[in-house]
Amino acid sequence: MFSIGTLAKRTGTKVQTIRYYEQIGLMPEPGRTDGGQRRYGDVELDRLSFIRHSRQLGFSLGAIRELLDLSDSPERSCAQVDAVAQKQLREVEARIARLEALRVELRRMISECNAERVADCRILEVLRDHEGCLSDHQQPTP
Repeated sequence: MFSIGTLAKRTGTKVQTIRYYEQIGLMPEPGRTDGGQRRYGDVELDRLSFIRHSRQLGFSLGAIRELLDLSDSPERSCAQVDAVAQKQLREVEARIARLEALRVELRRMISECNAERVADCRILEVLRDHEGCLSDHQQPTP
């Protein structure tokens, strides 16, 4: 058994994040010492490593919750897990397509800017007026 600090170090996760995962139910409520300190074992270490790796792959917390629920029921169909992963893949591919469009647009802006003075800068001109862009790469603002 080890402390939350040790769990944090072993997984590269902030203590605050571990507590948050406990609050939202991704991590189970840990056992405690008589003094009230959290105690974790290998099961919690594996679960947190799963969560962390899933986050690195871009899965949402909701998708991770679904994957954890599926993993806790080994008799269920793997098709459900595959569906979650396929959805994530589609989202990643869409994000890549948006990024590729941004790259093309940025390269075009840079190549069209031959100005010697800021007053004549094509990059600044395009940034002021979205109509100067060739693609619609507007992102919703958070």
